[in-house]
Amino acid sequence: MDGGNEQVREFFAARAVGWEVRFPDDSPAFAAVVGELRLDRGGAVLDAGCGTARALPQLRTAVGPEGTVVGVDLTPEMLREAVALGRRDHGSLIEADAMRLPLLSGVFDAVLASGLVHHLPDPAAGLRELARVTKPGGRLALFHPRGRAALAARHGHPLSPDDVRAQPRLGRLLGDSGWELLLLDDSDARYLALAVRTP
Repeated sequence: MDGGNEQVREFFAARAVGWEVRFPDDSPAFAAVVGELRLDRGGAVLDAGCGTARALPQLRTAVGPEGTVVGVDLTPEMLREAVALGRRDHGSLIEADAMRLPLLSGVFDAVLASGLVHHLPDPAAGLRELARVTKPGGRLALFHPRGRAALAARHGHPLSPDDVRAQPRLGRLLGDSGWELLLLDDSDARYLALAVRTP
């Protein structure tokens, strides 16, 4: 496993049990971002870096019982917590690296990636991999329930201009990786970069 991945896995493994108890008010933000994906009944959606798979119930509701919902995460402890919370009832859960997805190309109508992109050892390659599994015209939501400034304040450090999530860097990365940025909302209430898969 890549050294960066190992650090990410260790960080989340230690925090997996009770993860959602620490963030009890995030469900409305997840429901809102699922709405931004504009999923159709019967559609296919990937939750990349799904963690405890908090969004899977909303994603299942959006695509219906005939749709496909897949959650992928690097950390087995997070996936075990997802199973304990009943999330397997809403979709498939796969332990895998978002940089090398064990999934066919061009199968998903949308991808949700919550708190993922800044943890990737190579964000450009990771975004290309998400593009690979997405149909042309499919949507990508890079999301966090808090904006970058609120997160930086919580952790006691300043915002970095080198942050992969900051414009214009993110716009360039997406454009070079098979996506077109449609919207960037980096308010205190949330971070959402919404993009569409280019042909």
